[in-house]
Amino acid sequence: MSTQQTHSNATLSSEHAFICDVLTAEVNAVQSVSKRIASDNSHAEAWTKALDILEKCDGHTVFSGMGKSGLIGAKLSSTFSSIGQPSHVVHPAEAVHGDLGSIRRADVVILMSYSGTTEEVVNLAAILRTDGIPCIGISKADDSPLAKLCTVHLAIGSLSEACPLNLAPTASTTATLAIGDALGLALSRRRNFTADEFHKHHPGGMLGIGLRTITEIIRFKVGENVPVIQNNTTVGDALQLARPAKGVRRAGAILLVDTTGKLTGIFTDGDLRRLVIDDKTPMVRTIGDVATSNPRRLLASSLVRDAKQLVAEYRVDEIPIVDDDNFPIGLIDVQDLIAMKVVTE
Repeated sequence: MSTQQTHSNATLSSEHAFICDVLTAEVNAVQSVSKRIASDNSHAEAWTKALDILEKCDGHTVFSGMGKSGLIGAKLSSTFSSIGQPSHVVHPAEAVHGDLGSIRRADVVILMSYSGTTEEVVNLAAILRTDGIPCIGISKADDSPLAKLCTVHLAIGSLSEACPLNLAPTASTTATLAIGDALGLALSRRRNFTADEFHKHHPGGMLGIGLRTITEIIRFKVGENVPVIQNNTTVGDALQLARPAKGVRRAGAILLVDTTGKLTGIFTDGDLRRLVIDDKTPMVRTIGDVATSNPRRLLASSLVRDAKQLVAEYRVDEIPIVDDDNFPIGLIDVQDLIAMKVVTE
């Protein structure tokens, strides 16, 4: 190995070690907050009080912070809104130049400053205290200027930043973000926020798609373009009965039912190909004997994400959809999920 190669590998190893140190510092910052809640009753009580205030909020949760803290606040505001708590951001410097009007008496304000001494944030806290608006402060220590002005304060604790110079906000902003996420999720837990409610606030993107009911995206429906055949029918007769009307695109499978109309099996185009290759008299076989019996299925109330999981785990291409009494109502084709980018080929 050349000297140049040795130097290159040594540098790469050192760089990886540095990256690991940064990540460890951020992990330790979050763990230290968790440990404070578990070991310090007064700190745990502050969290309870903060959640009590948020639970009673009839207005918006308003986030405010300078610099990096302000950016963290913007992310947290988005999270709160997505879990059903209206939220917006106010810049602390702009607040005293006209934006105070966007904070109402029904609101709760969350003020963030790791040092707890940021002038703009402390000034805003003083104004809001005078106006009687409840504030939750997030800073390093319970004796910070910010903490003394807030209704309740959540202490991050003394941290070493991941930055080698201990200057760039890194571990402290990670801890602040984690505290805000924990507050938001604990609030949604108190309010019994459901997946359906999340979907109403987040109808776009893969999260929203995954929370749609399967019946919202179903293309192949019984009575329209999904053939339903009794399982004691011959393959030949079943194929004749399953022929689609002109111009109608049929599904790539036949659903089989018993004499009561309940789902018993599925016969796919792949099953037909294998039968024709392996059987000398395929058309006279009883379709129930050569189909997949008791196939994996989804209820009409199932979500798109349930279909995604079924495809991922069992590599099925067609999924029957049934009602609560096991009567078939349709079929989901894996190509529909691929087209929606829910699954990949």
